[in-house]
Amino acid sequence: MNIALWIVQIILGLAFIMFGSMKALQYEKAKASLPWVKDYSKGLITFIGVSEMLGGLGLILPYALGIAPILTPIAAYGLGLVMILAAIFHAKRKENQVVGMNIIFLALALFVAICRW
Repeated sequence: MNIALWIVQIILGLAFIMFGSMKALQYEKAKASLPWVKDYSKGLITFIGVSEMLGGLGLILPYALGIAPILTPIAAYGLGLVMILAAIFHAKRKENQVVGMNIIFLALALFVAICRW
């Protein structure tokens, strides 16, 4: 079970770091590849990106380093909340494929949160 958790933590963490860094550090690229980005301010998109990056780091580093490992499930619960809000947001925009991905990421985040608690 520990190996499965680590695999999920690393894949999910790297995914959030990658997607978050695009939103936080490459606004024009995010604007070109994500249709909803152009409808919102650069500040909001940067905030979302930084939140995702920190959450991704929080999935991996605390538990891996043994420094405040309780932060790993807290980060997973936080990212789960972000995915719930993202699913609602994308459902309102009728972006159903993205909602599916949000639900998958939510399930993986909850798996980490519950098993690491």
